[in-house]
Amino acid sequence: MNRTERFYKIDQMLHDRRVVPIEVFLDMLGVSRATFKRDMEYLRDRLHAPIVWDRDAGGYRFEQANRTGPAYELPGLWFSEAELYALLTAHKLLSDIEPGILATHVAPLQARLAALLEASGHCAAEITQRVRLLTMARRSVEPRYFTDLTLALLERKRVEIDAWNRQRNEVNTRTVSPQRLVHYRDNWYLDAWCHLRSDLRSFSVDTIQRVKVLREAARNVAAAKLDAHLAAAYGIFSGRPKDWAVLRFSPERARWVRSERWHGEQQSESLPDGGYRLRIPYADERELLMDIMRHGRHVEVEAPASLRRRMAQEVAALAATYRNLL
Repeated sequence: MNRTERFYKIDQMLHDRRVVPIEVFLDMLGVSRATFKRDMEYLRDRLHAPIVWDRDAGGYRFEQANRTGPAYELPGLWFSEAELYALLTAHKLLSDIEPGILATHVAPLQARLAALLEASGHCAAEITQRVRLLTMARRSVEPRYFTDLTLALLERKRVEIDAWNRQRNEVNTRTVSPQRLVHYRDNWYLDAWCHLRSDLRSFSVDTIQRVKVLREAARNVAAAKLDAHLAAAYGIFSGRPKDWAVLRFSPERARWVRSERWHGEQQSESLPDGGYRLRIPYADERELLMDIMRHGRHVEVEAPASLRRRMAQEVAALAATYRNLL
């Protein structure tokens, strides 16, 4: 650890243990006795740390008596090198997720973190070359709408939105109380209470074409109710689960699917032939069907019968598209 990190470690040990023998300091800090002595001199002389040697207790401690000298205070906000790397990496990932939304707000923090890291002799720019987040099917979001929704969400205000319904190809105006912003499969969604429908709804943020923050306070929905309505079933489609899908994967594909988490309440079992059976609750089969079909012939829908029929219809329609090639 570097010198500043040692200062914070010394401070923490003295607060936690009250009296700390020098041998314990040397073992925890991994420095020589001479280096430790220099650190203690700097803490006392430059940072005014009230550290004294207690001969009777056999260790260092903070002086308890009232002091009239300068106040002792370690330098403001500080991170270890490992923490700086983690923060800069997190910023890089966030920037890759949605560069237009967070860039202006996080840029000053990124510059400060980079300066702190480079002061210790490391190059922050290396992270941008070594860390990459690949996104797929990401839909762009208007930054100003995202900002307005975030402010309304945190300040608990209602908003009026114009949202494009892709399925019906129409724009609808709704007054909603924002509850959560969710980043799911490379896209942003707003979970909100819809005052027209008197129910919870999820809106894809990229479909929102206008946002007006209103003066009225947002209606709050309990977290347990949000989870029960929005997270109880598979995927982004909300609602109480209507059934459980039972999927059987081939031994080959089971090597991948066995490590995947499709739903928090999923049930699974390994089969004697090396295959894998997965059971998941769902409220709407549209997204589920897409995920099933990406496994092709390596997965079979065993139940329920309604989902099995829908899958058969999709497969038949797909085969008809390519019938001239068979």
